[in-house]
Amino acid sequence: MDKFDLKKGDNTVALCITSVILTALIAIGWYNIHDRSLMAENINRAVEKGIDPLSVRCSYVQSQDIICIAFAASAQSHNVAQQATSRK
Repeated sequence: MDKFDLKKGDNTVALCITSVILTALIAIGWYNIHDRSLMAENINRAVEKGIDPLSVRCSYVQSQDIICIAFAASAQSHNVAQQATSRK
């Protein structure tokens, strides 16, 4: 009877660990999907307002994104705020 209780306990632990891992994977996927949809929505709003969509995209990415590093280093990135206020 003692061995049966041990196997039952092992199954419970395995089920709990599997549930935690699956829940974490689903949560990470959910976050990434909604993060991208919010970014797309904000880019569309920026285009409507005349704001450079690349600057909106760069506000969402990590610091090592090469495109955003080049954008920040370019002369255009310094004029984005001026361009946005002059179009109003």
